[in-house]
Amino acid sequence: MKRGRITGQAKLAGVLGHPVSHSLSPVLHNYWLEQRNIDGAYVPLPVRPEQFAIAVRGLQAAGFRGANVTIPHKEAAFALVDEPDLAARLSGSVNTLVFSEDGRIQGSSTDGFGFLESLTADGVDLTHLRQQGPALLFGAGGAARSIATALLEQGFSVIISNRTEPRAHALVKDLSQAWEEHTGNSAPDLSVQPWATPESVSGDISLLVNTTSLGMSGGPDTAWMPDLAHASENLVVCDIVYIPRETPLLKAATQRGLVAVGGLGMLLHQARPGFRAWFGTETTVDAATIDYVSDALKCRA
Repeated sequence: MKRGRITGQAKLAGVLGHPVSHSLSPVLHNYWLEQRNIDGAYVPLPVRPEQFAIAVRGLQAAGFRGANVTIPHKEAAFALVDEPDLAARLSGSVNTLVFSEDGRIQGSSTDGFGFLESLTADGVDLTHLRQQGPALLFGAGGAARSIATALLEQGFSVIISNRTEPRAHALVKDLSQAWEEHTGNSAPDLSVQPWATPESVSGDISLLVNTTSLGMSGGPDTAWMPDLAHASENLVVCDIVYIPRETPLLKAATQRGLVAVGGLGMLLHQARPGFRAWFGTETTVDAATIDYVSDALKCRA
C-alpha cells in the first residue's frame, strides 16, 4: 500500500468532543499511522452532548475500532461502556473506547497512565518520590480525578486544593468511596488543603501538579503560579498545561533548579493504549514525535 493512502479495509478511529477542533489527537495518531505505514485513519468527531450515545453506537455500527473521548463526554462515556477498566471505575470517567466484535464496548481512563509515563520518561523515580512526601494537586476537575487515582495506585498520599473548596471535598469523598468499592481496601490517604495556602508550597511536598487551566495561554490567569520559595529542593513540579510549553509555574521551578515536567508528555503518552488497541501495534513517544506535535502546536499559536 502506498504510504498515506487508505483502502476499503482501513482501520478507523477518532476523537469525540464538543468542540473538538482544538484536539491534537488527529495530528498525533495520523502521524503514527503514517510512520508505521498502517492502512488506517483517525478523525475528529464533533458531537453535541445530547447526541453522544447515538454517535458512539453509530461509529460502532459503521465499523470503527473505537474512539477517544474528550470534554465534555468523559462521564457520559463511563455511563455507556460495558466493561470499564479499574482506572475508569475509580475515576468515574472514560477517555478511550474500544469496540469489541461481540458488540460490547470497553472503556479505559488513560490520562493517569499518560501522566505517570511522562514523569518516568523525564527520569523521575516514582518509588523514591513517593517516599519523600505527599503529592499536592491544584484543581478538582476530571484531570485531577484521573491523576489522583493514578498516584493513589502508586501508593502516594494525595492532597487536593481547589479555589472552590467544596469541590475539593466532594472529589475526596467520591474517590474514597470508589476506592473502597472497587479495590476492597480501606480509604486511601486523601485530604484537602485550603486554596489560600498553595501561595506558599511547604517543604514536605514531594510532587506538585497543576491540573487546572491556570497559566494557559488564553486562560483565566496566564501569569498564575504558587510561591515555591519554601519548597523542598527535591520537589518535582508538573503542569498539565502544554500551551505554552513552559508555563510560569514551570519557569519558576526551573529557575529554582527543580525538576519541571510539562503537559505535552502526558498528552502523548495517554494516546498509546488506544493506538495499540485500534491499530494493533505499539507506539513510542520519541524525539521525532515530540518535534512533530510541537510544530503543530506552533502553527496554532
